[in-house]
Amino acid sequence: MSTKGMWCILVALFLAGGGCVSEQPAPRVTAETSPSDVTAAPPAKAQGPTEVADESTVETRTPDVIYVPTPQPVVERMLELAKVTKNDVVYDLGSGDGRIVVTAAKKYGCRAFGFDIDPQRVREAKENVAKNGVGDLVTIQQKDIFTLDLSPASVVTLYLLPSLNVKLIPQLEKLKPGARIVSHDFDMQGVTPDQVVTVDEDGDGFGRTVYLWTTPLKKGSAAQG
Repeated sequence: MSTKGMWCILVALFLAGGGCVSEQPAPRVTAETSPSDVTAAPPAKAQGPTEVADESTVETRTPDVIYVPTPQPVVERMLELAKVTKNDVVYDLGSGDGRIVVTAAKKYGCRAFGFDIDPQRVREAKENVAKNGVGDLVTIQQKDIFTLDLSPASVVTLYLLPSLNVKLIPQLEKLKPGARIVSHDFDMQGVTPDQVVTVDEDGDGFGRTVYLWTTPLKKGSAAQG
C-alpha cells in the first residue's frame, strides 16, 4: 500500500472516532440556564402578627341599614344619659364616621370601640379618630356586630332599627350587671327601657327620642319617661 493510501485510512479512522476520544460539543448556554443570569428569588416578606390579626378581624357583608349620622346634640345626650365616665368602655355598634366614640374619648377620657361592616365608614371613622388625636383611646374595626362578644363593654350605643335591636338581645344579655345601653330613635320590643328622653336639637319641637336600658334587661314593653 502506498503512503498516500495509508494516510487516507488514518484520516478516515480519526474522523470515525476509532481508537480516539472525540471532543463533545459544549452545552448550549441560554438565558434560562446560564448561571450568571440566575439570581435567587427574594425571600417572601414575613407577615407580622399585626398584619395577620388585621386580616383575621376584617368581616364583610352588605350593611343592614343605610348610614344616617346621629346629630351631635343627640350624641352628647346619649352619653350623658348613660352617665359615661373615664372608667367606662364604650362600644358603638354601627359606628359610621366614629362621632360617638370620638366624643366619648374626648369628653370623658374613656376607652371606646367603634364597629361597622361598611369599609367606607370604617375609613371615615379612622380619619376622624386621627384628626381628633384620640388614637390612644379609640379603636375602629370592620366587624359584623352580630358576631361580637359585647361582654367587655360597660356602655353600648345604637342607631339601628327596632328589628336589629331585638336581634342583639342575646348578646346584650351577656353584658355585666349595671351596663348601659342607649339607642337613638328606636326601642327594643319586649324589653322595658329605664328611661326615655326627647332631644330637640333644632329647637323646632320635633325632637329625637333616646332610650336607655340597664342590665340585667327587664322583659316587658312599657316605656318609662
